Amino acid sequence: MEIKWQHWALPAAALVLVLPAATGCTSTSDDPAEQAGTPSTSGAPSASVARVCAKPGAGPATAPAGAVTVDPAVVGDLAAKTKSSPPNTTFWLQPGTHRLESDRYAQVVPKEGDSYLGAPGAVLDGRKTNQYAFGGTARNVSIRYLTVQGFVAPQNEGVVNHDSADGWVIEHATIRDNSGAGLMAGARQQVRASCLRGNGQYGMNAYKTGDPISGLVVEGNEITGNNTDDWERRQEGCGCTGGVKFWAVNGADVRGNWVHDNRGTGLWADTNNNDFRIEGNVLEANDGAALLYETSYNALIRNNTIRRNNWVEGRRSADRGDDFPFATVYLSESGGEPRIRARTDKIELYGNVLENNWSGITLWENADRFCNSPANTSSGDCTLLVKNTKRCAQPTIATAPLYADCRWKTQRVDIHNNRFVLDKSVVDCTVKCARMAVLANYGTYPDWSPYKGQPVAEAITHKQQNHWHDNVYLGPWSFVAHDPSRMLDFEQWQGTPYQQDAGSTFQPQAGG
Repeated sequence: MEIKWQHWALPAAALVLVLPAATGCTSTSDDPAEQAGTPSTSGAPSASVARVCAKPGAGPATAPAGAVTVDPAVVGDLAAKTKSSPPNTTFWLQPGTHRLESDRYAQVVPKEGDSYLGAPGAVLDGRKTNQYAFGGTARNVSIRYLTVQGFVAPQNEGVVNHDSADGWVIEHATIRDNSGAGLMAGARQQVRASCLRGNGQYGMNAYKTGDPISGLVVEGNEITGNNTDDWERRQEGCGCTGGVKFWAVNGADVRGNWVHDNRGTGLWADTNNNDFRIEGNVLEANDGAALLYETSYNALIRNNTIRRNNWVEGRRSADRGDDFPFATVYLSESGGEPRIRARTDKIELYGNVLENNWSGITLWENADRFCNSPANTSSGDCTLLVKNTKRCAQPTIATAPLYADCRWKTQRVDIHNNRFVLDKSVVDCTVKCARMAVLANYGTYPDWSPYKGQPVAEAITHKQQNHWHDNVYLGPWSFVAHDPSRMLDFEQWQGTPYQQDAGSTFQPQAGG
C-alpha cells in the first residue's frame, strides 16, 4: 500500500464527518436503482443494483431431496455432520441460530463439493467467540441463503473461506458484523447477490499466498459499512481497509455492485493485480476514494455511477493544507502493459458518471517507489516484469530494460466519454475539491536511485500515453499536471504542452 510520497498517513486528529459511516443496511444514499444515470443524461447506462441487505434472498423452506438436515438446537451440529459426511453433500440448515462449539478455533471444514443451504431465518453465529466460520482447502464449496455473523477473525484474516480455497460460490448470503474480513477469496471464486455489511476490516479480502487468484467474480452484491474497527486509525498508514481489497488478483469481473458508506476506500486493488473489469457498479458515500488501483495493470473501468465519495478523507487533506489532489478515482503507479496478458493492454475509463465527489481522477507515480527501494511500501514485491528482483540495483537498474521495468508506471491510461459534475454547494467546499491530475513527485530517495529529479514527472505527464478526451465537465474544475504546484485552468490543460481533453466540453458556471 502506498499513497503519495510515502504512505497515506492518517492523522490522529478527529475526522470531520460530513456523511456518517453506516454500519447497518440503512444508507445515507438513496436507492441506487433510482439514482443511477441513464444514457440520455449521463453517458452511462442505468445500474440496476439491488438493496441486497434490506431484501435478502430466501432459501428453501424445506430440505432438498438428499440433503442432510442441520438442527440449530444441537450445538456444533453443522461441523459434526460435515465431518461425518462424504464429499459433495448438501446440508440444509433449519431456521434458527446455529452455533459451533465454544472453542475459538471451532469451525466448519467442508469437503470438496459440499453445499450449504440456509432455510429462511437460518443464521450461523460465532457469538464473538469463534474466529472462523468456514475454513479448509476443499474446492468447489457453495454457501447460499445463509447469514454468518458474530465471528472474530484476527486482522487480515477472514471468516468465510478462511483459507482461500478455490472455486467457492457464495450467493444470497449475508456476512455481517464480524471482525477481520467477512470472507476471503480463492481462484474462480464467485460472490453474487450477497450482503457484506459492517465487518471490522473488509467486506472481502481477496488475498492468497502462493499463486495469484484468478477468475474472480464479484457481482450484484451490497458492500456497505465495513471497516467498523477503523484500522487505518489504529495502525496508521497500514493500507489494510476497504469495502473490498484485492491483492495480486489476475483476472476479476466486478460488476453490478452497490458499494457504499464504507469507512475508507470502496474498492481497492493493491499490488500486482491485472486484468480487471469494473463495470456497472454504484460506488457512493465512501469516506475515502471510491476506487483505488495501485501498482497494478490493465483494467477496464466503465459505466459506473460514482457519487459523493471521499468527503471525509478529501476534506481532511484540504483542512491540513495538503496540496496533493486526493481523488475519488485514484490510479497510483498503475497502467496498461501489453507484455502482461489481459483482455486489454491499457487502463481505460469510459462511460462513467462522477457526481459531487471530492475531486475526480488522479494519475500518480511516486518517483521513489520501485523494486528494492526502501520507499516501496509493498515490501518485498517487484513488478510483474522482473522475475529476479535482485537485478533492480546499481549499476544495472540505470540501464535498459531494467530502468523501465523495475518500476510500476502509470501509463497508457485512456479517460474518455465520462461525465464529471461538481456542485460546491452540495459538496460544501471552497477549494481543492474539483481537480483532475496527472503528476509525480521530485525523485530524491534512495541515494542509488536512477530516478532522482524530474524524469518521472516528465514521463507521466508527457511520455506515457496518458490521455483525457471527449469528456463532459460541469462545475468549477481545475487541473494539476506534472507536480502539485502546477495548477491549470481548462484552456491551459487543453493547450501546449499538455494537450489534454481534446473534444471535451467545459461549463464552469454549473455548480460554481
